[in-house]
Formats: sequence, structure tokens, C-alpha cells
Amino acid sequence: MTSIVIPAHNEGRVIGRLLDALLAGAPDPGQPDIVVVCNGCTDDTAAVAGARGPRVRVVEIATPSKHTALRVGDEHARGFPRLYVDADVVVGAADVRALAGALADTPGLLAAAPGRDIPLAGCAWPVRAYYRVWQLLPAVREGLFGRGVIAVTEAGHARIAALPPLMADDLAASLAFAPGERRVVETARVVVRPPRTWGDLIRRRVRAATSSAELEHFQAQQTSTPAPGRPAPAAASAPSTRPTPSAPSARTGTDDLRALLRAQPRLLPGVVVFVVAALAARRGSRKAIRAGDFSTWLRDESSRQG
Repeated sequence: MTSIVIPAHNEGRVIGRLLDALLAGAPDPGQPDIVVVCNGCTDDTAAVAGARGPRVRVVEIATPSKHTALRVGDEHARGFPRLYVDADVVVGAADVRALAGALADTPGLLAAAPGRDIPLAGCAWPVRAYYRVWQLLPAVREGLFGRGVIAVTEAGHARIAALPPLMADDLAASLAFAPGERRVVETARVVVRPPRTWGDLIRRRVRAATSSAELEHFQAQQTSTPAPGRPAPAAASAPSTRPTPSAPSARTGTDDLRALLRAQPRLLPGVVVFVVAALAARRGSRKAIRAGDFSTWLRDESSRQG
């Protein structure tokens, strides 16, 4: 049986659209097991999820922690493959079946994620320019992060369950698998809503830069004492020329941006926006990094509107 774990913190405005998509078109035989873990919610997330009926099991915990919610979800989930789905994305029953099928049909494949659709209508011009560049970056196209959905086999689950609590949990999970062990299944799709304003975009990027610093610390620990059979993660944030030869990396480098411009010169304005956003995020993350604050979640509310 396929299990779906959805950690949710104050997602009452958006979780209904995800659950409706998961429930619509799901055949009675082989219905997925859906567990929503409401963590530290002060809104109606639990009520909205519970209103979807007995096919959705709702668990409530007091601690506002995604990592804790995922582990609690594991305790209640009934089977594999197992999907971890963010409450603010939209993925359908057919997409779940496509991911589960890819894992079942491909020997050695431990983790999979859907192709992402980012609707940019209604976003400010700099936001649209940023995402047009971001979506073309090799690491972004090939990695499982930034999609809000990751599906794993039982062996894949053992790999990510061993990871410590990290703000960049999806990036760490993606880099926990070698390229031959993970796959983006383009026939499955997920809708990931972007921030609508420049300010909210920078908030997201500051969070990414902060979480990247935490992940780099974890990487340094892993490269000094690597776990058997598991590659050590590296971070993906602002463009950098710093080499990380001992670990896989999803970091965007200046060579990536130059290659993109050589292939598509018309993207120059977007690349400028991308670099400005990356530098702003790096500056904005310095205080938290110096303080070792890797728990403050700079949440983008604009992507949760409507």
C-alpha cells in the first residue's frame, strides 16, 4: 500500500486543495494511505483535513516541527512506497501512481519526485524573471528538492530517516541519493506556487541561504566521518566558486550561469535578477548564521493566497 505523509503547520487555507487532488480519481482498490500530521497548529488545519472523510487520517501534535511531524507520520503510515508531501503544493492521485510505478519498475531506484509546474501569473516581474532562470539550472532540473514531494522505497526511507533535523530537509534528502538512485519522473507533476512579491522571494532565499549554511556544516561533519554507503550532502544557495570535491553538490556556480547565457542570451535580465536575489539572500542570512539560528522559518504567505 502506498502511504502519503503530509506535515502541516497552519495550512488551513491550502491543504484542502491538496487533499481534494489526492482523493479525486483514486480508485477504491489500492487507495493510498493518507496521514496528515498537524504540528503546532493554531488554525483550522485539522478540521479542514478531517472534513475530507475517513480516507484521511489526522494526527495532531503540539510541537511545531516538520522533522518531528515526519517521524510521527512514519509511525502512523502503513506501507511503501512512501510519499512525503508539503501541504502547500498540489499533486494528484495519478501523479502518485506514476511515482509509485517508477519505484516499483526500476531496480536500484530508491527515490523519485515529480516534475514541477510553477504558475507565474500574478507574480511581480522580478519574481517571474528569477524563476525562469532558476528552473533551467542543472541542479534544479535534476534534483529532487524544491518540489514539495519525494517518494521513497523502504530502503530509500531508511536512508533519509538517518538524516538529522535540517531546515533544508528536501535538499539533504535529494543529495542522500546517488544520481542512479534518484529520478525526476516527468510524467508525474506537482504544482508549486511561487512567492508573488520581490520581498517574499527574498524571504524564501534568505531561508534557503541560512539552511544551506546549516547543511554545509553537516556536510563537513560527514566528509570527516562519512556514513557507509551514503554520500555526504552539500548545499545549494547563492552562486559560488568554492569547490566541494569530496561531496555531491547542488550549488549553483558562475559556470552554470555563463553556460545558460551562452545558450540563451535573452535570459540576461533574468540572470541579473537571479544574482541580485542571491546576494541579497546571502546578506540577509548572515545574522542567523552567526547566531546559529537554524530554526526560524521565514514563511512566504503570498504563495498561500487564493
